[in-house]
Amino acid sequence: MNKPTSPYVNRDLSWIEFNRRVLEEAQDPDNPLLERAKFLAIVSSNLDEFMSVRVAGIQDQMKAGYTKRDFTGYTPAGLWKRLMKRTDQMVTEQYRTFREVLRGLAKEGICFRPIEELSAHQLKAVDEYFRDIVFPVLTPMAVDQSRPFPLLRTKELYLSVILGRENMPEEEEPYFAIVQVPSILQRFVSVPGRVNSKKNEFILLEDLIERHINNLFNGYTTIAVDPFRLTRNADLTLNEEGAEDLLEEIEKELRRRRWGLPVRLEYGKGIHPYALQMLKEELELGENLFEIDGPLDLSFLMRFASSLPQYESLHFERIEPVYPQEFDQSDDMFAVIRQEDVLVYHPYESFESVSDFVTEAAQDPDVLAIKMTLYRVSGQSALVQALAMAAESGKQVTVVVELKARFDEERNIAWARQLEKAGCHVVYGLVGLKTHAKITLVVRREQGVLRRYVHVGTGNYNDNTAKLYTDIGLFTAHPVIGADASALFNEVTGYSSPYEWKAFGVAPSDLKQKLFSLIDREKAHAAAGKPAHIIAKMNSLSNQEMIDKLYEASQAGVKIELIVRGVCCLRPGVPGLSSNIRVISIVDRFLEHSRIIYFRNGGEEEVYLSSADWMTRNLTRRIELMCPVFDARLRKMLINVLRLNLDDNKKARELQPNGNYEPVHNELPVLRSQFQAKDIRIWKT
Repeated sequence: MNKPTSPYVNRDLSWIEFNRRVLEEAQDPDNPLLERAKFLAIVSSNLDEFMSVRVAGIQDQMKAGYTKRDFTGYTPAGLWKRLMKRTDQMVTEQYRTFREVLRGLAKEGICFRPIEELSAHQLKAVDEYFRDIVFPVLTPMAVDQSRPFPLLRTKELYLSVILGRENMPEEEEPYFAIVQVPSILQRFVSVPGRVNSKKNEFILLEDLIERHINNLFNGYTTIAVDPFRLTRNADLTLNEEGAEDLLEEIEKELRRRRWGLPVRLEYGKGIHPYALQMLKEELELGENLFEIDGPLDLSFLMRFASSLPQYESLHFERIEPVYPQEFDQSDDMFAVIRQEDVLVYHPYESFESVSDFVTEAAQDPDVLAIKMTLYRVSGQSALVQALAMAAESGKQVTVVVELKARFDEERNIAWARQLEKAGCHVVYGLVGLKTHAKITLVVRREQGVLRRYVHVGTGNYNDNTAKLYTDIGLFTAHPVIGADASALFNEVTGYSSPYEWKAFGVAPSDLKQKLFSLIDREKAHAAAGKPAHIIAKMNSLSNQEMIDKLYEASQAGVKIELIVRGVCCLRPGVPGLSSNIRVISIVDRFLEHSRIIYFRNGGEEEVYLSSADWMTRNLTRRIELMCPVFDARLRKMLINVLRLNLDDNKKARELQPNGNYEPVHNELPVLRSQFQAKDIRIWKT
């Protein structure tokens, strides 16, 4: 086997491979059809974010004339070319899969129809829908000398309209106009069924608008109508040092984000040449153009698939989260946690236990204070309501709200204002650092002394994503963890000299060094002939120093098993470099989100939960948390969870030295870790 030219995989090329694994789920015939449609939607949403953040950043470097190679050996221009080629290939494959899924759905009686195939009865119904609902919302925008090219919003769907007049000379340029497809309306329009048919039929909203386009341009002849969509640079550029009010500064940046520089233009196949010329000239986009053979922006398929719950066989079997049995036997959560630490594994166990913990604290007269970090919160959060209730009842409530949680900024601003009105002490974190740690501290008076109760999680305090992501939560009253939790909040909310953490590893102060020392300890065990083994589960691994440290450990004889769902810049299995390292990725119905780290430690096993991926931003530019699990029984549960992942031979793909992923194949019985984990006895015993 030839040794790769670079010891590292490029981060952005690794991300493309991750999104390809999502696409493979849409292509998997073993997945139900409507779930395959959802995976197609996720591919589109992922690409939108990738283009608006990562590719936008690369294009900024190119415009600035930046030519330095990154640690994987790529210049911005060279990387951009490879990314565009691979993205183009992926989009072509995505739409081929889309057509395959549509054919499968049609066999099940779910059909998207071209308008010309509708019956007279159906046409009458959709025409009424256009007249009553769609037409009043539309705004035609002509472009001429008196009406400049309109500001187009990012990731919105538009129609370019080429128009002519009667007896117009051939040499005269046609008229150009734009119509926005209103995102406030559903993209798919249900059509009344045909006589004696049980099929569910739909048309696309843009097709309906095109049918009636002449209603918007009376007196003109329609020459061509074509869909297009613009993606703009969405990265926030904040001057936090100079921002007197971070809340207001972020609100201003969010308004500017809608009009960031164009990054990508998508347009329908066969677009009129004059329309494409106008768009390219006005948007100043010579490159990064994608001709799409199908409906633009397949993210609408997520809502579409969810609108058809009656087709049970076309969805995954429902998994109902169970309430954790430790809390199910008692009305007093604090009494349970005093007696034993409790581990909760979402989505197999209910997030309601976390909401109940905060609600019980809010209602308990013996609770004096509640402190909590909020990064991404759901639309109707019981947690926020409980925190507000606690503050209104006179408790000390401190909430660290991260305003810079990408694409959730507006929602977090709304929660921050609501909590402030209720009397909570709202803190927006530290300048230059995102607060990404997930922790809740409850201080309770018990028989004249104060006791601290802590919840530490690997995922956000969000009841919606807790049904879709796999995450771990730990409830504990351990005094060392409680003391560290108090110190952490003091550092974030006030002036505090550096604290010597007893249990936690905290970024950016010492988490990386703590991990390095734990890895070095495994190296020492290997050198002494003792068992040396590291298992780490995370979303992404891209920090060069961390990768080099793992390479050192591999060369020292430490067995390393990594479960990295997304980006992985480490090359496993390279002789003389990483021959003791195995990397797998699992993409399945739930988003693998938990961060769990295991060290064999010569037989004295240690397990940690963390909010941090092993990326440079997590280790150096965020407030992150790594918490030990002291209870041996819970450590065993977490090792069981890791072992389930490592034994997966249905959805696991293994990273090869060349940066590609291949399905795991072995002669063992089929094991799909997410389906096994729903039987809680498997990992709790």
